[in-house]
Amino acid sequence: MSDGELFHETIFMPKNQHQDQQPGRQAPMNPPPQTAPRNVGSNRLKGKVAIVTGADSGIGRAVAQAFAQEGAKVVVAYLNEKEDAEETLRLIRQISGEAQAFAGDIGDEAVAQSLVASTLSAFGKIDILVNNAGEQHPQKSLADVSCTQLEKTFRTNVFGMFHLTQAVLPHLKPGARIINTASVTAYEGNPLLLDYSATKGAIVSFTRALAQHLADKGILVNAVAPGPIWTPLIPSTFTDEQVDKFGKSTPLGRPGQPNEVAPSYVFLATQDSSYMSGQVLHPNGGSPVGG
Repeated sequence: MSDGELFHETIFMPKNQHQDQQPGRQAPMNPPPQTAPRNVGSNRLKGKVAIVTGADSGIGRAVAQAFAQEGAKVVVAYLNEKEDAEETLRLIRQISGEAQAFAGDIGDEAVAQSLVASTLSAFGKIDILVNNAGEQHPQKSLADVSCTQLEKTFRTNVFGMFHLTQAVLPHLKPGARIINTASVTAYEGNPLLLDYSATKGAIVSFTRALAQHLADKGILVNAVAPGPIWTPLIPSTFTDEQVDKFGKSTPLGRPGQPNEVAPSYVFLATQDSSYMSGQVLHPNGGSPVGG
């Protein structure tokens, strides 16, 4: 595929997209998010085992596919989107990759521990953890953010990340990688996503603190802070009108595709990033942010 073809594929604008429940589904999205790796793999992750949460669709699926193309065995962790998760497995196996799926709410500490146990049973080790699962619920007023919503958003976005990292840590060896999904909202904020923005700021701080905490063990911890990316989270969160405008305010004037973000995770998972820890990469369509 030529560079011109790639560019042509990405200058789309989603229209009239809305889903009535979260988590959203990738299958009904039109146009579908692009998750296929854009480059030929070179076995940079051969022999590695990775857990990717939220890997049924969107960024998580793109990361799982990219890791598999680089030779990693992947555990596709998801909440309850079975059809999307099975499609992720199919796409990985289509390129002769090895993968298995795990369903459950990682906001539950016992589920996080079970995910780790299942991975060890299947593949015998864990080299890479990608904490990617997340949810968001827009509200026009701070007063409308209920205690239930606040706790739910933090439980998925922060508590789940914390629990899973705790469960994985005893099994990581020097050279292992932990990669957390933050967001441009951690830096710019979002007036409709107050609790979500707060969780993403917490993830940036957690990443920096954990990187220092694990430095002497040789475990590298970094994050990726995507901008507006076309994933099921968008039509399941916003109205048709908001989706129509999604991503247009970026300097590049469009939303990004999941497979434009996945290479950042591949970089952080490989030896190419061996002198990086506590850092955040920003595939966000050109929006200048600090940190």
